[in-house]
Amino acid sequence: MKKLATFIYAVLAGISISIGCIAYLSIENKVVGAIFFTIGLFTVVTHGLNLFTGKVCYVFEKDRAYALNLPIIWLGNLIGAVGIGLLVQLTRIAGISQRAAQLCEIKLADGPLSIFILAVFCNILIFLAVDGFVRNEKHIGKYIALFLGVSVFVICGFEHCVANMFYFSAGGVWSLKTLLYIIIMTLGNAVGGVIFPLVRRLRARAEADAEQVGSVK
Repeated sequence: MKKLATFIYAVLAGISISIGCIAYLSIENKVVGAIFFTIGLFTVVTHGLNLFTGKVCYVFEKDRAYALNLPIIWLGNLIGAVGIGLLVQLTRIAGISQRAAQLCEIKLADGPLSIFILAVFCNILIFLAVDGFVRNEKHIGKYIALFLGVSVFVICGFEHCVANMFYFSAGGVWSLKTLLYIIIMTLGNAVGGVIFPLVRRLRARAEADAEQVGSVK
């Protein structure tokens, strides 16, 4: 039952990010589109949904069960994003599929190393957005962290694996290459997401060791 709930919340997270993608594709101005894209992560964090790119950031701070849930979350995100991408094509706003296809063409013309690096950059910002939302005690600080982190990665063209699950579906460009690129983006997001938490953990350990040495003296 717990696994099912994890999966359902992951599907909902994939749907939420997809709605943010729809907003982005529906707005000509890139900066304004990036701001409205943030509705996806806003929904995820305020409703406690399971988004792979956010959850993976804390994998080294949690237990084994947490880590084992990540593939379930990734799969749920995929189903939610692909489902919305396909459904959009059946509606009167199906015209955004052309914009999605153009965006996907740029991504697929890029090299694997570039895709990986851009995915690393993306999840550094996702971590800063999510962790800023969680840790900041003031409401305005929470939302500034959230909106800045997400909108900046969109403006910069960084690669978010769940958003791209939607774009590839809406654009109708799924292939072995797109699947490979999603995997590369996933790995890049995972690496980018754990950089700050690992540094924070090492710093805390170093400070604890220093305190222990000081107490011995």
